[in-house]
Amino acid sequence: MRAVVGWRTIRIEMRTIRIALGPASHNAHVGAGILDRLGGLACDAGLKPGSCAIVTDSTVEKLYAARVEDTLGKSGFATAVISVPPGEASKSLPTLELLYDRMTEIGLDRNSAVFALGGGVVGDLAGFAAATFLRGVALVQVPTTVVAQVDSALGGKTAVNHRHAKNLIGAFYQPRLIVADVATLATLPEREFREGLAEVIKYGAIMDAPMIADLERDLDSILARRPDLLEQVVARSLMHKAAVVGADEREGGLRKTLNFGHTIGHAIEASAGYGSYFHGEAVAIGMVAAAQLSCAYAGFSADEASRLQRLIERAGLPTAMPPGWHGDDFIRALSLDKKRAAGAVEFVLLDRLGHSMTKRLSIDEIVAPGL
Repeated sequence: MRAVVGWRTIRIEMRTIRIALGPASHNAHVGAGILDRLGGLACDAGLKPGSCAIVTDSTVEKLYAARVEDTLGKSGFATAVISVPPGEASKSLPTLELLYDRMTEIGLDRNSAVFALGGGVVGDLAGFAAATFLRGVALVQVPTTVVAQVDSALGGKTAVNHRHAKNLIGAFYQPRLIVADVATLATLPEREFREGLAEVIKYGAIMDAPMIADLERDLDSILARRPDLLEQVVARSLMHKAAVVGADEREGGLRKTLNFGHTIGHAIEASAGYGSYFHGEAVAIGMVAAAQLSCAYAGFSADEASRLQRLIERAGLPTAMPPGWHGDDFIRALSLDKKRAAGAVEFVLLDRLGHSMTKRLSIDEIVAPGL
């Protein structure tokens, strides 16, 4: 079967990754042009046709909400679209309350489902709403950004931000299904596309050194959004995350390594004001800083740190800490990191490309001069 997406004609194929979590096990489907199969895939996943909410943002709503309503309607779902403003500012308690109001108005019950259509902000926000409305209704993640497709849609982390720290209020809540249509990435603005590559690079850095070499070789074609390469990159990233989440759903040990670059990245986002940096941009800076800390505290080689930084730069991502990063707001955000304990932060470091470790570092060690 073939479909036209933008100016490309592509074959509709699908890769399926199984996230093994016992009773919460579910599938992540990846392909180009599979958005129109969402209704059937939802039924295959055991969701009952009936009332459902499509939570999205106003940008994605214009692009894809009608298609999602159509495919769900054909499978017997009665849909209602709930749209929020795009951007990190929507991941807030006031916006969450608006979602609860609308979900109540449209009559969602415990057999209903929430479809999160959009990027990481929508996925986190809608996921937390689904986790807490009526003590939990079915959740389907339909990511439309690189960040969401390769990372945030999988794993069950849902949250909203607090003014003092990112993702401070949240819950682990697994979706029933993930459907990642890489054709939706064709409509992403360039900056949003590039920010997602930070999460892709992260997987290579922490657990798949050959992936770094593949990204170095294929980066230009990936930036040109070649569908077959996008499908490969998304599926490879999800397979890595599925393996980690399957072994450590609640971040008791192994899963903490997925936070490489995120400790400093989240502190940058919070202290600079949510929205000043895209998530992937802050993580890119955080990975470069974490590589420097790895050289100081984990025996990571300066040559490999430079190699990682060059790849991040080639992806068009920032690598320098922002002005004033050592100020009170940054230190406060860093001190509120969810991985803190006994006055130290459990920091993800590299001892070599493709292999990570965790080490407790004091705030003074993290912000030491010259790092």
